[in-house]
Amino acid sequence: MAVQIRVEVNGTTYEREVEPRLLLVHWLRDELGLTGTNVGCETSLCGACTVLVDGRAVKSCTQLAVQADGSSITTIEGLQQNGELHPLQQAFWDQHGLQCGYCTPGMILAAADLLAQNPRPSEAEIRAALKGNVCRCTGYHNIVKAVRQAAEQMGGG
Repeated sequence: MAVQIRVEVNGTTYEREVEPRLLLVHWLRDELGLTGTNVGCETSLCGACTVLVDGRAVKSCTQLAVQADGSSITTIEGLQQNGELHPLQQAFWDQHGLQCGYCTPGMILAAADLLAQNPRPSEAEIRAALKGNVCRCTGYHNIVKAVRQAAEQMGGG
């Protein structure tokens, strides 16, 4: 039996019927076409599916769509404003904090949560905040540099 949900995603409100067992990651990708949210391990270990739910980083492969009812979600597609990259997106580009790019949306959204909570994180705090997001390409050095650059640009310096 389908359940009615009302969720704001990237500033747009959606009212949909969903199956109670549908994962949030699949609802975002398959129902809304927001394919920037990646499916990785489906066990919450890799973080490729990370989105912001009410401003906090959530691994959408372990949350049901019905659990998001009444929430506001931001995906990587909603981070930019007025066609301009978010400072984190620009910093990942500038600092070469991505290679294949598969983990990048989740990394950026986890970093967005960190910077919202702590605008001046140390390197250790950045690494701790991103420990739930796995990158098999970069070695994390440039990812950390990107988060530090974004923090400076966002006024946390």
